[in-house]
Amino acid sequence: MSIFCYKLFKTMVILLLIMQFLILNGQTSFQEIVENPEKSGGVQYAYPSNKAYSLSPFPDGYKPFYISHFGRHGSRYLVNDQEYKQILDIFKKESETNNLTILGLDILGRLKLIWNEAEGKGGDLTALGIEQQEALSKRMFVRFPDVFNDEAQVTAVSTTVPRCIHSMEIFCQTLSELSPKMKILKDYSPQHMDYLNYHTKEAVAFRSASHTWKKDYEKFEKEKLDPERLLQSLFKDIRFLTFNETDRKFIFELYNIASNLQNMQTKITLYDIFEKQELFDLWQCRNYKLYVQYANAAENKGIMMENSKPLLKNIIEKANYHISNNTNGADIRYGHDGNIIPLAMLLHLQDSYSSVSDADDFYKAWSDFKVSPMSANIQIIFFKKEGNNEILLKFLHNEKEIKIPLIKSYKYPYYLWSDVSNFFLGLIE
Repeated sequence: MSIFCYKLFKTMVILLLIMQFLILNGQTSFQEIVENPEKSGGVQYAYPSNKAYSLSPFPDGYKPFYISHFGRHGSRYLVNDQEYKQILDIFKKESETNNLTILGLDILGRLKLIWNEAEGKGGDLTALGIEQQEALSKRMFVRFPDVFNDEAQVTAVSTTVPRCIHSMEIFCQTLSELSPKMKILKDYSPQHMDYLNYHTKEAVAFRSASHTWKKDYEKFEKEKLDPERLLQSLFKDIRFLTFNETDRKFIFELYNIASNLQNMQTKITLYDIFEKQELFDLWQCRNYKLYVQYANAAENKGIMMENSKPLLKNIIEKANYHISNNTNGADIRYGHDGNIIPLAMLLHLQDSYSSVSDADDFYKAWSDFKVSPMSANIQIIFFKKEGNNEILLKFLHNEKEIKIPLIKSYKYPYYLWSDVSNFFLGLIE
């Protein structure tokens, strides 16, 4: 090995070690979950609809003229009514055999109240979900009013799922109320699914196959979760439980309801039945699944990035249209957590594309509630200056300015569109 090659190799190793240190020290901690248990809800973490982050001043002489947006639908009920009903029925059945502890009877009462609100609403937006979209739309308009003038060209598209359509409608209605003369073209026909909700055959096969990630995950779950303590707190004799699910599956289903309550109107909580470590480990397991199936875990070898390439291509084409035609406006898009997670990764937003192989380090490298809470959003704001052909832009992830570490900034948080588009085109090609 030549001296030059050796020095290059040594430099690369040092850089990799530094990156690994930053990765494993820049994400979630046990203490963070303890201090805010709602974050253990992961992708069910409720977006703080009234929290506004301060933004950097615009570059001298530059004004915003175009926004490229992708948003996840707002807070919702659990996707299917059965997710509530199956747990409620288990507690009712155990009650009939006098097998509920005092805490178990208390939880049965809470579940009945939860069911009173949730019945018939599986997958629908909650009142909080509506509030989130209204607040997001208002903040976008107030921050960037120049984008939404009377002649602005605004389009809005959504997947065909009702909660996404509803989120899009609320967001656009709010914009229309703020700028009544502005026209918004809305569409949720199936043709948009080809880029809004695209999944390669390889990605689908990886997720479903028994020989890819599932064995390792099962081992991880067994190491992290011991359901016995929780079961004994709810049932008098766990030897005679009548439900057909495994103990861990039952605990996960109960945790799923607990996670989603923050999105509902009810003030009931179920977090008190879990010990702090149990809640953290349940979240770790959920975070593991999403990281491997949708993000950039080393185990999937980067194949999930392919899922967002059609969407990134659409983002580039729409931006170039507004740039070349010198028009103001916005493209509003709505989808799901399984769409915004790979998009954030492909865009290389900071803390969204880290890749590690040790399952115990997954939560240190990537956190689902930070990338895709309910109402998660990515906004790309474009700026132009009269007499200057250079287009600047900045990225907002959940309304906070964010870095693209692999692209040199013009002056952070601003980037040159020529640099950004060349980088993204290289990823696509």
